Amino acid sequence: MTVQLIDAAQAIARLDAFDTIIDARSESEFEEDRLPGALNWPSLSDAQRHQVGTLYKQVSPFEAKKLGAALVAANIARHIEREVLDKPKGWQPLLYCWRGGKRSGSLALVLDQIGFRVHLVEGGYKAFRAQVLAQLPLLAARVSLRVVCGPTGSGKTRLLQALSARGAQVLDLEALAQHRSSVLGLVPGERQPSQKEFDTRVWDRLRRFDPSRPVFVESESKKVGNVAVPEALIVAMRASPCLHLDLPREERVALLMEDYDWFVRDPEFFCSRLAALTELRGKAVVGGWQERVRAGRVREVVDELLAQHYDPMYAASIARNFSQWPQARTLPARDRSPESMDEVAVALLAPSAAPAGI
Repeated sequence: MTVQLIDAAQAIARLDAFDTIIDARSESEFEEDRLPGALNWPSLSDAQRHQVGTLYKQVSPFEAKKLGAALVAANIARHIEREVLDKPKGWQPLLYCWRGGKRSGSLALVLDQIGFRVHLVEGGYKAFRAQVLAQLPLLAARVSLRVVCGPTGSGKTRLLQALSARGAQVLDLEALAQHRSSVLGLVPGERQPSQKEFDTRVWDRLRRFDPSRPVFVESESKKVGNVAVPEALIVAMRASPCLHLDLPREERVALLMEDYDWFVRDPEFFCSRLAALTELRGKAVVGGWQERVRAGRVREVVDELLAQHYDPMYAASIARNFSQWPQARTLPARDRSPESMDEVAVALLAPSAAPAGI
């Protein structure tokens, strides 16, 4: 048998057909971004790459190559013992590394000699990344977006979840970014993906959508925490029809108390996040909010944040950036409950609602 070289475009087109996608790069390279569903089988670990690189510079390329070969061979043996011994003869893996194919090529050769039908991405991850960046604008232009708008705490994410549960196509950018989007949106204990990984997550969602059906997305700004929404997607969102989710003010406050419950449990964390608003709201205002948070008056502070900070900023931003906002269909929600959001989703997806809302 012979290892089959395929370019990145072919690999993407057949991505779901392979039994296993194997990333032969180091742990840190894999952590930054990878092909969807890939497993990490490092030919050289981060520490080993550093060891070989140091030997290359301080002693000689020849000595470094000998050490590298020994380490790669040992790692491949461990991967095979751990992952391959139970694989049937018809198992078809897709392999890649960074660019040149040396790290993935060694593993591919061994797997091919065993008798598996092995495919190797020509150009590696670098070629895949180029394809993602090239395809993102095309995919963003292909989908028919419906933008769920509404001020902070109106339940936009909850509505997206209800729509998804009802079988609608949903692009939840905050879930992909692992961030609640606002200055206060950092979720304790969660790591945001790198920009490259976020791009790949968005690309992977977009490529799976049926272009004949609408895709519901929240009215995000250009950045969700530390990652930027792909420019082509932002442009498409801002030109798309809008839906106005309307939730009573007291329900919005209660929703935020539920969804950001760590602010109630950890007042000092809340105060540290509020400090980010000092430049916009001034030391006196932010200091007053922090004092009341420490005194247990969190609900009061949340209500004022909506009235004095979030609502005015959102109103200005939505009117400035979303061209179809003036024609938005209003979606009244009686309360923040899952049942209420499901009612809104059902009404929105009803065939009779299609001409006006979908």
